[in-house]
Amino acid sequence: MKLDDLSEVEQANLLLKQAYALRINNIHKSIALADQALTISTSIKNNSLCGKSLNQLSLYHMITSDFEKSNAYSNRAIKYFESINDDIGIAGAKYNIGSVLYKSYDYHNGLVYLLEALVIYKKHEDIANLSKVEKAVGTIYEYIGDPDNAFKTYKSAIKNARKIDNINLESNVLNNLSGLVLKKGKSGMAMKMITHSINLKLKSGDRRGYGFAIYGRAKVYIQARDFKKAETDLNEALSIHKEFKEQMGSSMALSKLGKLYLEMGDLNQAEEKLQESLKLTLKYNISMIKIKNYHLLYLTNKSANKTIEALLFLEHYLKEKEITMTTQTLRVIDNYELINKMSALESETSIQKEKQKAIDKKNRDKKKTLKQKQDFLSIMSHEIRTPLNAITTIVSLLKDRIQGEDRKLFGSLQFASNNLITIVNEILDFTKLDSNKSVIEYSNVNFDALCSNIINLYVNAAKHKNIDLILDNRILKKQYYLIDQPKMAQILGNLISNAIKFTTTGSIVFLTELVDKDKTHDKIRFSVKDSGEGISKKNINIIFDSFSQIKPITTRVQGGTGLGLAIVKKLVLLYGGIIQVNSTLNKGSEFYFTIKLKRIEKKEIIEINNFEALKNKKVLIAEDTLLNAVLIQKVLSKWNIKSHHVKDGKEALEAAKKNRFDFILMDVHMPIMNGLEATRLIKTTPNKNKNTPVFAVTADVLTNNDKKNSKLFEAILWKPLEIDKLFLALSGKK
Repeated sequence: MKLDDLSEVEQANLLLKQAYALRINNIHKSIALADQALTISTSIKNNSLCGKSLNQLSLYHMITSDFEKSNAYSNRAIKYFESINDDIGIAGAKYNIGSVLYKSYDYHNGLVYLLEALVIYKKHEDIANLSKVEKAVGTIYEYIGDPDNAFKTYKSAIKNARKIDNINLESNVLNNLSGLVLKKGKSGMAMKMITHSINLKLKSGDRRGYGFAIYGRAKVYIQARDFKKAETDLNEALSIHKEFKEQMGSSMALSKLGKLYLEMGDLNQAEEKLQESLKLTLKYNISMIKIKNYHLLYLTNKSANKTIEALLFLEHYLKEKEITMTTQTLRVIDNYELINKMSALESETSIQKEKQKAIDKKNRDKKKTLKQKQDFLSIMSHEIRTPLNAITTIVSLLKDRIQGEDRKLFGSLQFASNNLITIVNEILDFTKLDSNKSVIEYSNVNFDALCSNIINLYVNAAKHKNIDLILDNRILKKQYYLIDQPKMAQILGNLISNAIKFTTTGSIVFLTELVDKDKTHDKIRFSVKDSGEGISKKNINIIFDSFSQIKPITTRVQGGTGLGLAIVKKLVLLYGGIIQVNSTLNKGSEFYFTIKLKRIEKKEIIEINNFEALKNKKVLIAEDTLLNAVLIQKVLSKWNIKSHHVKDGKEALEAAKKNRFDFILMDVHMPIMNGLEATRLIKTTPNKNKNTPVFAVTADVLTNNDKKNSKLFEAILWKPLEIDKLFLALSGKK
């Protein structure tokens, strides 16, 4: 059937189908056909077809390394897809943008776009596109030095490709995976993988992809010192890439040939190939290969004793690396350090930039940066606080069984783990405050009891230093106020602990006094005064800044993150007050603030003594950390509750289909399917628990930031889990 015999919609669809089929053999024909489809789609004002045409054009221009055009087409496509609420179309455009970004060394924003695409594809169970995006995400993990996550992501991509028998996708991922395995020194396994990848390309007829596959085999040959075979493969790959005008592939093959000739000692050929590759990378802004070329040209000229030329290329290399490391890439690296090494303090500049960007949510780029930061903090919170929760719980359980000198060791362990939790919480609390996510949550509190409890927390620390810690509370002992108790405890606790840190002799006085009142509120002045070392006028101006440490890190003995006073400042502001300080060097300091508190009558406390209310209830526990699940089951068994444990969201969904439960305790971060998705599916798909109360049990402090997420749950129970709150929640008294 001729094109003219079809309707305009059919014409556009046929052109796009033909363009996509030709992309592996004739990319420029694909571009021409997609352009034709876009013209037709625009003329008939079909937004869906316009978006699809633009997405294909973006993909084809990315293949030819015209990254600027590729991004322009993707951004236009998103507007069309947003106008018709086409999630899949939006995901395709985000994939294209993300791929261009990471190929240009913008790993951070590239990862943001790719993860957003991944979420959409998972939601729609689009397996083919899931595999494609997972390959790209795995590549970013590999680039930023996380081989474990790269390996897992590649394996998932291969699994998804095989589900739908897509041999081209499988081959593409195998190519990447073989390179990763090769870096681990497993050349035999790498050769098996790349050989299978090549065979799949030969079977599918994807000649362009075959060029990349034999390039991958050449890398294995180079490591095996089989230079002749490597040279043959690289020249064939280069020929194929030039045939398709595949600029990135050509620059890669030329660069690898340059490296090969350098290892062979053929410096003239090495120089020639590297210069040719460099020319392409400069023309098409292929940053990844450009930096490698500068380094290889430096080594080549150094080997040829061309000192001036070598230094020039070294200068270019270092300059490009510096530019790269001051872009979004550094933030990704810092994020990984925060998760794995707790090197949070070194990355303050990057984190501060992200916090600042969170203020203006109307800007699309700022929204994306905030989302990535929150994802990271979510991971950090879960991955660090969850094991620490287990440590502190076990230490508490075992301490009573230990006798003699070993009790001191357990005390030290408990103090160290609690201190680490405090540091983590300070970083998370500060970030939450700085991004305006924190609000005052009032409850009925006895003022004198609050002050006494806070003082009691620090009495031993003061005694240890032979300092008098004095509470001078001039408010009526029976007076109750509406107070956010955790935040007030954090304010006063930080001020008192700081005073103890910087005081060696004398006393610390915590004073509260009424300065004014009206019909409903009391204005109260809080003061913490010490006889410590004092603060100079110069340092008073910076002590409330985040991460400020008056003494150098290498010499100070007090410890801490340097966030305490920054948190105090923001929390006092939340209460409507201003933290102030008077200080004299070598004589002491007084920190003080004044806030209004609403008077209220005493609230009767609910005594938890009727455990019969929960007897024989059935609870589903979804928790991937076995130790945490066992601890919860122990508590529930004391209340005669029957529990069933599953280790991820998928198993939770299956269990919900088979059995009826009275409650579900759902961890948020789990493998295969997370708690948010599992809860959403339990509440919206056919199963026996659509109306069963689901409680989030999580260490992720950002879970309730998203209102859609928090509405999924009956309540959020934070780790470390408070037994009383768990009972009240299950009893319906939360």
